[in-house]
Amino acid sequence: MAALASVLDRIDAEQDAAIRRLLNLLRIKSISTDLAYKEECRRAAEWLVADLTSIGFYASVRDTNGHPMVVAHHEGPAGAPHVLFYGHYDVQPVDPLELWTHDPFEPAVREGKDGHAIITGRGSSDDKGQLMTFVEACRAYKAVGGMLPCKVTIFLEGEEESGSPSMQAFLDANADELKADIALVCDTSQRDATTPAICVGLRGLVSEEVTIHAASRDLHSGSYGGAAANPIHVLAKTLGDMHDNEGRVTIPRFYDGVAETPRQTLDSWDALGETAESFLGPVGLSVPSGEKGRSILELVWARPTAEINGISGGYTGDGFKTVIPSHAFAKVSFRLVDKQDPVTIRSAFRKFVQERLPPDCRVEFKPHGNSPAIQLSHDRPYLTAAKSALAEEWAKEPIIKAMGGSIPVVGEFKTYLGLDALLVGFALPDDCIHSPNEKYNVSSFHKGQRSWARILDVLAKTQC
Repeated sequence: MAALASVLDRIDAEQDAAIRRLLNLLRIKSISTDLAYKEECRRAAEWLVADLTSIGFYASVRDTNGHPMVVAHHEGPAGAPHVLFYGHYDVQPVDPLELWTHDPFEPAVREGKDGHAIITGRGSSDDKGQLMTFVEACRAYKAVGGMLPCKVTIFLEGEEESGSPSMQAFLDANADELKADIALVCDTSQRDATTPAICVGLRGLVSEEVTIHAASRDLHSGSYGGAAANPIHVLAKTLGDMHDNEGRVTIPRFYDGVAETPRQTLDSWDALGETAESFLGPVGLSVPSGEKGRSILELVWARPTAEINGISGGYTGDGFKTVIPSHAFAKVSFRLVDKQDPVTIRSAFRKFVQERLPPDCRVEFKPHGNSPAIQLSHDRPYLTAAKSALAEEWAKEPIIKAMGGSIPVVGEFKTYLGLDALLVGFALPDDCIHSPNEKYNVSSFHKGQRSWARILDVLAKTQC
């Protein structure tokens, strides 16, 4: 087996080539939510298969009812653990395009605001740059010693940004092939540019589209105003009723199963020194909008939320059109914490809307995401091993944190494969994921590769 020092030296020496490979992947417009980019998603999957094959993996494109999966296998030494690495090659849409300072699919290495080198482009941080940190670590091991320290399966998804509609069926059908000792997920973030982190908690997600229908057609507001039901009024009032003046969600049964965060955990988060000003300041805000009396990290890591993600109705073009619209529409999502039941939350929200519906209106619902929160163990051997590897690379102990976002596949790995997960990522809070001007620090990309090389090295010696 190659000595770790030689692998790390190889990673350092190959950074220019590694960045070129990432830029080539970033040029592929793999937007999973838009069927216009269906072939681009397939092209990204095929690019990854070709790259993994070039370093000795047995890799293939696996068709689904949606965008394809990529599955790749590589043997390891006898008796070594088997790890399943997960990432996703699909990306978010780029709208609004006019807010980008550079073409989102013409990536490049540029100078960032703080003078550090950054890789720009959609998917640079979420999640193409992240998944390639692991691939490059494997490439270095293969180049130096011809083999990997563990048996490795790489599983890359093409629908993470569109709700993973094919995931459950795929895992169910391929469970025997994908079973391993531990899942590795690189879709999370560091504390800051010099502090690594391991995530042990993820909020769940329920997403719902709701449309209020009233008249059979748009109406002239002069002729019908004051007489005809206005679905925008109905929808706006209903959505406004979802929170009280203290920031709590008012939907009945919403807080079923929600426990208070242990004082010891809250104290450890307080010790990180995050304030409302430091957290919200970079995005032009300063005052938390959630439940009163809770710290900023408790709000985003440990409390459930109800958010309106989009709303429309009537005429929204240039100029003015005095209509009472026939319908109004909103996208609503709920971030859930441990023990909240997604099915109960969806049902409670629908009942909440229906109870506020005037006689002349009807409502239509369309479900989207539906995943519970995830709470992972703090004291498993693989996590202890990863902590030591990250501390060695970064010369700083990693923080153990929760995350406000959702990664539903972590729960599905547990359900369908019986796998615990190790969540280590190298994104930064200012990477602008899901927003214009997404970027990934070159240092994050480089040290992410070195970190995975170290983690593979220690996992090879650990009983997972």
